[in-house]
Amino acid sequence: MSFSLVLQAPELITAFDEHRVSPNFKFGILYQKDGQFTEEDILSNNDESEEFKEFLSILGETIQLQGFTGFRGGLDVCHGQTGSEAVFTSFHGREIMFHVATKLPFTEGDPQQLQRKRHIGNDIVALVYQEGQTPFLSDVIKSHFLHCFLVLRRIQRGKETGEVSVTAREDVPPFGPVLPDPPVFKDVREFLLTKLINAEISCYKAEQFSRLELRTRSSLLESLQTELSTRSQCMMGHPGLSALSSSEGVRGGSEGSGGFIENFKRAIRVRSHSFETLGVPRKIGSSGSHKPKNVPGWNPVRPGAFLPLGFLWLPPTVQSKKKL
Repeated sequence: MSFSLVLQAPELITAFDEHRVSPNFKFGILYQKDGQFTEEDILSNNDESEEFKEFLSILGETIQLQGFTGFRGGLDVCHGQTGSEAVFTSFHGREIMFHVATKLPFTEGDPQQLQRKRHIGNDIVALVYQEGQTPFLSDVIKSHFLHCFLVLRRIQRGKETGEVSVTAREDVPPFGPVLPDPPVFKDVREFLLTKLINAEISCYKAEQFSRLELRTRSSLLESLQTELSTRSQCMMGHPGLSALSSSEGVRGGSEGSGGFIENFKRAIRVRSHSFETLGVPRKIGSSGSHKPKNVPGWNPVRPGAFLPLGFLWLPPTVQSKKKL
């Protein structure tokens, strides 16, 4: 077992602590026309008004999915099973893919439009673009994952101006930036993208997602503890784990197996044999209190220099924070 593997403990712990931190996000976009109150009506929209197209161009760039190499957000980029186009953007080092309902496949005879809902219904945050004065009710779109909606009522053509409202489930903590009074924006893109990202991060603290996160982190922590403990014992020459070092072959078969202690003893024996071959006499002390001389180029072995078998000091984790 390579000693460098155990030295990777801080990196492994940091990776565990940051396992959920991702620079990529996916959000749904719903298009609600005037007079549409039901999920079936909203998901059945196919045509896009000029105002809605302008709104999408403000959010990001319309890209061809075929052969797309950026963050795809679960969309098919090889066989066209999720449509041919999508809206994508980069924002402060983050990649964002939008699941636009009107660009996802439409299925004739399916009032629920499951091909569209299976993407938008699995998003955590969705943005609703409204035309007209029909209110949007958050329970219209039935989903276990959707926890927050940002509703944009109007965009003036030629200007990035819109009226925004936000609705979220009760257990979602508040998140910024705060809506001004009145909630009218000139630079609506900066606000919307920042609000969307913060909304998803805040939704992870809701009861449903916090339970899932606790269960996942507990499982990952147990696996990490087992891995580090096994590596530590293998490095220290635990007889029951010597086969692990040999099977992994981290540093090749020339080093043999048996852990760090056994390899160290083997090296000492080889060195002693080399001295005898060269005719260098070995000094045998008359008592057990004889102290060996230091060998040039080597640090003296100090009592207590090695940790007890199976013990590995783990440094504190580095708490990472994502800020916008």
